[in-house]
Amino acid sequence: MWLKVCRNPGLSLISGVLVTLPVFLQAPWVRLAPFSAAMFTVPLLGLALALSQHSNPRTRKAGELLVGFCGSWLAGSLFWGWCRLHPVWHLPIEAFALPLALTGLQSRWKVACGFYLGSLLGTAATDVAIAAAGLMASWPQILSASSAEAPLLLQAAAQQVLAPQGLVFVVFSGVVLVQICRWLWGLGEVGRIASAALSTTLAVDGLFLLAALMAPSLSGLI
Repeated sequence: MWLKVCRNPGLSLISGVLVTLPVFLQAPWVRLAPFSAAMFTVPLLGLALALSQHSNPRTRKAGELLVGFCGSWLAGSLFWGWCRLHPVWHLPIEAFALPLALTGLQSRWKVACGFYLGSLLGTAATDVAIAAAGLMASWPQILSASSAEAPLLLQAAAQQVLAPQGLVFVVFSGVVLVQICRWLWGLGEVGRIASAALSTTLAVDGLFLLAALMAPSLSGLI
């Protein structure tokens, strides 16, 4: 999927890049100062709305895409800042704008909605995989563990994912999601944006699983 993105750079590439920002920027920020991370949504949304009114069509669409990112950023800040030890709340909080995003697919904000929905689908797939591997109970244990214990717990969780039952589910889910990405890609611009967000989420999940196995001190659930 990313070969197609690289051959057709633009909003799809921006979509993929935006998916990685919470991993490298938001995660450490939320841990140190969750309130300021959440409040950052305000100037970010202001910038997005300003860009969405630009006369240049590409800049305007980039602004609309950033509006969708604002929804994901706010949801991530709220969950990881205050509810991170309660995984059952992860998807409901991330999906707070789902009704608005679904109805907005037929509006001028369809680019924003496509990004948000693609990101949300990736989040849902990750949570389902964690639940199917029986790791929901480990989630709060890892996040509340000391810096010395957390890597060991994380590595054990990653090994559990690779147990036969978990591995079969992960591989099957990966195949299905790749096909969904391919289908979305063929639906036009909004579909390509959603596909890029979803495929990037899958790639990041794969990297985190590898890091949890090889270098758990460098990885984590966020």
